[in-house]
Amino acid sequence: MTKTIGNPLTWLAGTTASARRGASDATGALRSEITTPPDVRTLSHADLRDALRKGLADFVALRSDVFFLIAIYPLIGITLALSAFHSANLHLLFPLAAGFTLLGPVIGTGLYEMSRQRETGQATGWGTALRALRAHVLGPVLVLGVYLMGIFIVWMFAAKYIYDLTLGPLPPTSLMGFAQDVLTTAAGWQMIVLGMAAGFVFAAAVLVLSLISFPMLIDRRVGLPVAVMTSVAVARRNPRIVATWGLIVAGSMTLGMLPAFLGLVIVLPVLGHATWHLYRAAVPNDG
Repeated sequence: MTKTIGNPLTWLAGTTASARRGASDATGALRSEITTPPDVRTLSHADLRDALRKGLADFVALRSDVFFLIAIYPLIGITLALSAFHSANLHLLFPLAAGFTLLGPVIGTGLYEMSRQRETGQATGWGTALRALRAHVLGPVLVLGVYLMGIFIVWMFAAKYIYDLTLGPLPPTSLMGFAQDVLTTAAGWQMIVLGMAAGFVFAAAVLVLSLISFPMLIDRRVGLPVAVMTSVAVARRNPRIVATWGLIVAGSMTLGMLPAFLGLVIVLPVLGHATWHLYRAAVPNDG
């Protein structure tokens, strides 16, 4: 299928107008006439493998558009990391990198739409993916995105408090000195344990509330409460599978961040597309 790139100014004007209309309808779009969550399925590890396989296939088929769509994500990560590395916030470098993944579901919204379009045989590209964030979709997505941003901010405050409680309150003087304090002192290991425990709580909250919510908001005319309740229902019915998916995401994102966040250019879109297919496996298509 031949793909063309439209006039950027025309696309920008149309998208801006859509955003204004979507923002004005945001309050009404948070709710819908549908108030009962749909039935959810029992998942298996085979569903995870199938979702990852289909996610990789989507990435290979759409990689040029995907690169454009998510390139800003690792760039922001690099900027934040460099800022922490060259400042008194060196001790927040790892929490910053770990917490940054909490915002991944928001960035993945465009990827979900691209997978949906490819699934139905529609013309697919970054422009059409961004145009999906209109009217009834934009309001709930923005609200849920702000919620995830709030969790990220609270996580950073928690990480700072844990550092002050253990190795602080004075900031480290060098990266090597900080690493030595973390790995060779009782206070350092206490910080690791407390930080991992707190990080688990924040990550679990984001996973349970957003795993199905964002794809469902893209796919169906439902309000935010229904989307969130459906996501929670999937997690309650499939706790082990959802936990395994969370480990896959955490491990993949960690590997993707190791080469200066650049690996996220591949890891994030594959996981984003795979999340769409996991949603399809978990929530029966209503036609």
